[in-house]
Amino acid sequence: MGRLKKTALLGSALLFLIFSWTDSAPCSVFTDALGRSVRLDAPPQRIVSLAPSLTEILFSLGLGERVVGVTRFSSYPPEASRKPKVGSYINLNVEKIISLAPDLVIGTVDGNARDAVELLEKAGIRVFLVNPRNLGQVIQSVAILGRLCGVPGRGEHLSRRLWSRVSSVQEKVGSRRRPRVFLQINIRPIMTVNRNTYHNDLIRLAGGINITRDERANYPRISIEEVIRRKPEVILISSMERGGRFEEARRDWMAWRSIPAVRKGRVCLIESDLIDRPSPRIVAGLERMARIIHPEADWN
Repeated sequence: MGRLKKTALLGSALLFLIFSWTDSAPCSVFTDALGRSVRLDAPPQRIVSLAPSLTEILFSLGLGERVVGVTRFSSYPPEASRKPKVGSYINLNVEKIISLAPDLVIGTVDGNARDAVELLEKAGIRVFLVNPRNLGQVIQSVAILGRLCGVPGRGEHLSRRLWSRVSSVQEKVGSRRRPRVFLQINIRPIMTVNRNTYHNDLIRLAGGINITRDERANYPRISIEEVIRRKPEVILISSMERGGRFEEARRDWMAWRSIPAVRKGRVCLIESDLIDRPSPRIVAGLERMARIIHPEADWN
């Protein structure tokens, strides 16, 4: 809780320093995740989102009508899937984005190709980048985009509600023993996450210990033998494959009776979109994960 509160306070302080929208100001200057200044003459009315998570944030802020372009797999809320597509998260169609005449493009530091961002800026299009690395920063990005788009009250209100739900989870699981957790994010090859991912943050906040937190790669491959050796008490199966073979993967694990999670029947599926997208729904992912890891807690 202490760490969460400090993160929230720091986020609020940074927001105060970074943003300067006022009704009387002729323009406003915002600083993005790379420390670049992005100048806006008015709240943007034609926005292109370069990631499904950003699309979800914009719609959650009630800005769906201003969104004129999204990337593939922007499927939530359902109306987002009807917006014009501008390529994929990784392979952007710069020509298509320019044709939509956006007054602001919002992207991510890690996911979007830097050369595509530079091409857009050379074309005179303003690009604002975010880079959430943990759940706290995901919630901060909601408030940041609210201010950037001229709806600061909505962003701060939603951010407070999300923090409240995170705090509620912490109250229920914070003092409980932490079981060892293995999170499988891909089926073949078997892939998991280390401490530098927001998945690790979810496991920690949900009251578990990520058994692969010390791996060098952010998303390492791992063998069945190594999982057996580390003796997870809970196995969570997600997948980046849409329509993936989740049940098949769960049955595969059930053959290994030496794993504590298997013996105790604690091999569970968790919806990929809730934990793979740094959007407001990630708090629902945290709640779901905490219920799986700590079914003994009072969730009423």
